[in-house]
Amino acid sequence: MTSTRHRFPQERQQQMIDVIVERKRVGTAELAKLLKISLPTVRRDLTVLEQAGIVARTHGGVVARGIGEGDTEPLFLEKVRHHQTLKQRIGQKAAASIEDGQVALLDSGTTALATAHALAGRRITVVTMDIKVAEAAAVGPTEVHIVGGRVRNGYFSLVGNWAKTALATIQADICFIAADAIDEGGVTTATFDEAETKRLAMSRAKRTVVITDHSKFGKRVFAEVCGLHAIDELITDRDAEDLIAPYRKLIPAITLA
Repeated sequence: MTSTRHRFPQERQQQMIDVIVERKRVGTAELAKLLKISLPTVRRDLTVLEQAGIVARTHGGVVARGIGEGDTEPLFLEKVRHHQTLKQRIGQKAAASIEDGQVALLDSGTTALATAHALAGRRITVVTMDIKVAEAAAVGPTEVHIVGGRVRNGYFSLVGNWAKTALATIQADICFIAADAIDEGGVTTATFDEAETKRLAMSRAKRTVVITDHSKFGKRVFAEVCGLHAIDELITDRDAEDLIAPYRKLIPAITLA
């Protein structure tokens, strides 16, 4: 395995997650050897991942949270491993579309999480429906508000009446919406609760920007969020370039990151 000694912490931690998920349970000394980093660095990174709810520490080692005998891998932990470089580029491009002093509504999910990292430290206000997105954005002068509601265990998003009540009182400049799937019929997501929360968030902002990577195109899942006509801008990665032609006639702006 390539040395992670000189990589950014986020890249090193992502490689650490991949090893932990693959092996289910691994010792700290083994992680240090596999990743070619020191034990103190391993311990610091594991503390970050534990605080984020991604892993659980055991005596002398670590397990992926929610993974054990007979368990399945949580959706968040599965998503966080996929297309991370693309999501970081999308997040950076999304962050560049908001100006200091503005209010951004930020959806749940790993692309929203990448956007939160890109926004962190800016003099803006972030309102989010996701616990991990709130944690990522809450840096320095960035003012972060998190709506109440029921936490979807393993997903970290907030849904339900409390979330809807809080969102109904907000006026935002821009709403960043993630998509589980997008096709010519519009944006869809896995549950009705998520779809309802996303629609309400969109209604509270002057602009709606969908942030999603190319793997979500041409797909449709259970609950409809909105049609393409409700989107002001779509931000995706360059691997979607051959897929977006049908969307151009209905979405005013499409940006490739």
